[in-house]
Amino acid sequence: MITELQKKTAQAIVRIFETGKPLGDYGAVTVIPGDTGHLSYGCSQASLTSGNLALLIDAYCYVVGAQYADKLYPFLAAMKRKDTTLDNNSSLKSILKEAGNDPVMRRVQDDFFDQHFWWPAVATAEAMEIRSALGILTIYDSRIHGSFDLISSRTTQKHGAPIMIGEREWIDRYIWERKEWLGKHSNQLLRNTVYRMHTLASLVMMGKWDIGLPLTVRGITITEAILNGGAVRRTLRLSSPLMQGDDVKDLQGRLNKYWSEQNGVRAGLLRLAEDGSFGQKTDDALRAFQKANNLKSDGICGAMTWAALDKD
Repeated sequence: MITELQKKTAQAIVRIFETGKPLGDYGAVTVIPGDTGHLSYGCSQASLTSGNLALLIDAYCYVVGAQYADKLYPFLAAMKRKDTTLDNNSSLKSILKEAGNDPVMRRVQDDFFDQHFWWPAVATAEAMEIRSALGILTIYDSRIHGSFDLISSRTTQKHGAPIMIGEREWIDRYIWERKEWLGKHSNQLLRNTVYRMHTLASLVMMGKWDIGLPLTVRGITITEAILNGGAVRRTLRLSSPLMQGDDVKDLQGRLNKYWSEQNGVRAGLLRLAEDGSFGQKTDDALRAFQKANNLKSDGICGAMTWAALDKD
């Protein structure tokens, strides 16, 4: 049985695919030329032509306390008609963006995507005897992205059902079949999304069947703290121009705390100015920390290094 944390992790990965943010962007409004879904909205992007945008907004408009119901209701009929002229309606897009800040809208979106995508994906996985968190994530991603049934059928026909070849073998085969399908698709926008399969394939290669945290997806580190509302951390490294920001300052402070607790001359030499600028001294102190904690000493502060710093 998948845990609540694994559910949050799976949804965070798909939300990174959809909006670039592990907690999603509830006010995200997207119109990409050539996208057959046309106008799409929300933390997991409900699209106009699929009919999901109308269903989402309809649900929101009938919830007590919905702050933007009166403003969105007049657009519902056009949404239900799947009227693609809404792609260019600046008034609607502005209202949708603002509505993303309404706690009611956020709750409605969470419930909507659970009802229409997450739980159907879990049910599909159970019917196929797929029980791993990574297996359910793979199915959920395709339910959100589209065409799961097509690639699932193709995978089973070519390689056998999960019960015959094993869940892990089937998921691995499915990912590669979908990767090939996306990579050769006539729609350039779909070809551009093949990175989703690269990400899932890398999780398979690493044996992350439980999708345990921390994980780094498309340069974004997912931790339990982030899923519980904490700040999203960048992957930090020495670069040109130098990376700067509060997260660099936080890193420097944590490194200073660590080295201040160590003895010897070297610890004093690794003392940093907490200026929020990732320079050579920060790189040196980070590499030394990684080496001392049996991490890869590469000067890259990613998921594993952040997790080690959090323990101190």
